[in-house]
Amino acid sequence: MAVLSLRLSFVAPPYPRTGTGRSASSCRAVASAAAAGGPPRPITVSGDPPTVVSAPGRRIVAIGDVHGDLSQTKAALVLAGVLSAESDGHVWTGGRTVLVQVGDILDRGDDEIAILSLLSSLNVQAKSQGGAVFQVNGNHETMNVEGDFRYVDPGGFDECLRFLEYLDECEGNWNDAFLNWVNVAERRKKEYTASPNGDWRPWNLVKKQKGFAARSSLFKRGGPLACELAKHPVVLNINDWIFCHGGLLPHHVEYGIERMNREVSMWMKCPSEDNDNETDIPFIATRGYDSVVWSRMYSQDAAERTRRALMLSSIIAEQTLKSVGAKGMVVGHTPQIHGVNCKCDGKVWCVDVGMSYGVLYSRPEVLEIVNDRPRVLKKRRDSYDEMEVLDYL
Repeated sequence: MAVLSLRLSFVAPPYPRTGTGRSASSCRAVASAAAAGGPPRPITVSGDPPTVVSAPGRRIVAIGDVHGDLSQTKAALVLAGVLSAESDGHVWTGGRTVLVQVGDILDRGDDEIAILSLLSSLNVQAKSQGGAVFQVNGNHETMNVEGDFRYVDPGGFDECLRFLEYLDECEGNWNDAFLNWVNVAERRKKEYTASPNGDWRPWNLVKKQKGFAARSSLFKRGGPLACELAKHPVVLNINDWIFCHGGLLPHHVEYGIERMNREVSMWMKCPSEDNDNETDIPFIATRGYDSVVWSRMYSQDAAERTRRALMLSSIIAEQTLKSVGAKGMVVGHTPQIHGVNCKCDGKVWCVDVGMSYGVLYSRPEVLEIVNDRPRVLKKRRDSYDEMEVLDYL
């Protein structure tokens, strides 16, 4: 698989361009053309949470780990052509596009609930236009449901406090509060920061305890945000493309993808007081170096691995994809220093670029799949005098 890198000097156009010079809007037109000759067939979903999705003629866009950085998340969505850059109302502009976020929305940043709210709001809008938004749970989602808050940014605890106050103002109406939170979160943050208790001084123990209690009540098993996360799978098959956070391996397939999704969802929804075997944490999906949300077999940097290990990962990727009849796999979890790229002889695409300010604060990049052809969309430089294009031939 050859890689062509181009550097062009010109004034950047209003839409991100692809390797052939077409804009993101024209790529949506390409996807629409695939369904020419009549109304587009509807998106069908099987499994609860979703496991297999048929989205005929749709453009697919995959976004990697965002770790609580709302600004970078919105920049990636604008880059993908699914969010209006001109409106503060968070308007879906993707038409029939299918957007997939591959996990790790939580931790390291201070706008986690706002991002969850944004994606849910966009999904409502997308469905009305024939599109959809899907999320895949990552290791940081499962960690928070377990009560592991080691990687929570202090601002993340603050957001939980502010959100619970807002929920009270909405008289406990969860849907209204959750879907609208992204529209009020920034203003609430500014007001909170200006208040006497709006900082995390080491001696402010009372505030720390309140923040911890607020987050625990939201993310604990059976809690409202844990139940929101339970709506999403750990492995998703869209048009025979596999999307997961760490990586799908042969023993996961043998265990059963739909079974894993169902068990993780049930574990998240079931209160922790229920300690029967059916609600124990699904180890194969959420624990260990070879679990779905933790595996780095496909995404680890080649410089850190032996030639034999690289060859083995490629063979395993091929076997896994063949066993589920898939055309390729898209994963996150491991920041890619050089941006979105493909590994395992082109079988696996790695889309975590560490865009959050809590990770690498790199320029957003997204993966676009049109007619089964993947390509990378990269954010234009701030000076707008240069754009890099990757076209995988």
